[in-house]
Amino acid sequence: MYLLIRIAGAIFTLLVGLGAQLEAQASHEVRLEVDTDKGEYTFTPATVTARAGDVVVFKLVNGAPHSIVFEGKGLSPRAREALNAAMPHRSADLGSPLLTENGAEYRITVPALPAGAYPFFCLPHRAYDMRGELRVK
Repeated sequence: MYLLIRIAGAIFTLLVGLGAQLEAQASHEVRLEVDTDKGEYTFTPATVTARAGDVVVFKLVNGAPHSIVFEGKGLSPRAREALNAAMPHRSADLGSPLLTENGAEYRITVPALPAGAYPFFCLPHRAYDMRGELRVK
């Protein structure tokens, strides 16, 4: 009987842990777009609040080429390393490859970062103030 109680407790602990993990893995879409009438280059939404393990999908709508580059200023070496590791097929330090076709997507899984704000921008449209922010809880 004692063994059954221990097994049930272990199973309960495992299920609670899996439930928390599934809850933390949300998906957030950020659209990269241009309003040609107004000449506005935007990430929509401009601010994404996420947790470690969440997925952020950057989707090119129009106005290509676009990229996602995290600001390096003020990043700790550990945070820089974590962001670089989370960015597949990087073109440079903290930078995604260029997205050149409407509908193209770039996905990152939010790494374990200290809570805070992590600004990013589109390199080709930085002069147009195309920027956003990842807020990690």
